Amino acid sequence: MFTVAALYHFTRFDDIEAIRDPLLALCKSRGIHGTLLLAKEGINGTIAGDRAGIDATIAHIKSLPGCADLIWKESTASTPPFHRMKVRLKREIVTMGQPDVDPTAAVGNYVDPADWNALITSPDVAVIDTRNDYEVAIGTFDGAIDPETKTFGEFPAWWEANKERFHNKRIAMFCTGGIRCEKSTNYLMGQGVEDVYHLKGGILKYLEDVPAEESTWDGECFVFDARVSVGHGLTEGPHELCHACRKPILPEDRDRPEFEAGVACHQCAAETTDADKDRFRERQKQIVLARKRGTHHIGGRP
Repeated sequence: MFTVAALYHFTRFDDIEAIRDPLLALCKSRGIHGTLLLAKEGINGTIAGDRAGIDATIAHIKSLPGCADLIWKESTASTPPFHRMKVRLKREIVTMGQPDVDPTAAVGNYVDPADWNALITSPDVAVIDTRNDYEVAIGTFDGAIDPETKTFGEFPAWWEANKERFHNKRIAMFCTGGIRCEKSTNYLMGQGVEDVYHLKGGILKYLEDVPAEESTWDGECFVFDARVSVGHGLTEGPHELCHACRKPILPEDRDRPEFEAGVACHQCAAETTDADKDRFRERQKQIVLARKRGTHHIGGRP
């Protein structure tokens, strides 16, 4: 069984280049796989490995400037969720494209999972899912508004076009682990919205803490690793990934006429050209050959 740790922390890093190499070396020496993003605004990512390796990596991250109070969320996976370790340098640890947004200055009111249901069922509260459309498609909270954004960077434009809908409403926002809400709540506060709330620990913490029989969550939660989705208790969900469009599909979607492993699914078959599909077929061929050799192809799962 593999331990999976999802984490983020906003802090000021003056020299991310100096942080990268020691962090990557530690992860590799401990057999940790996954992706960590470093930017001047902090750290974000998901990693997996054995208990000792995760503990050592978390301890190292907590020793970084401003990270002593790092909070992370753990779950388990029966097979390796990642096959490589990457530490990437980025402009933002979650891309919103709003240079004035600063979660270290102010964020919305945190709401514990135990109190979330009462808040979002209040008649004066509008609940907004800040995730991307393909994530929302497989699960969300009952009654939540889907902005239908393809990337988080589209959220400010969506808000500007729809803000009149929320006049005299309290705004409750949520995302997978909480990081997008750190920025989206700060953004709304900068737009003059006074009553802004967000789910502490995100959907993952809610699914971990709130029993299924008391839950207002409907469906599965998309996660950015080989598990693809998780449900209540953070158990592995039924979804897999279409390796053409990287969107989640169910096992029964393989029976649809549009499906071809590694080439297309019902969500993307009409969006790619014949040349694209030929290229994907060649990639899929190499993936299958790599599996037969007992190796992992770079175009396969993360």
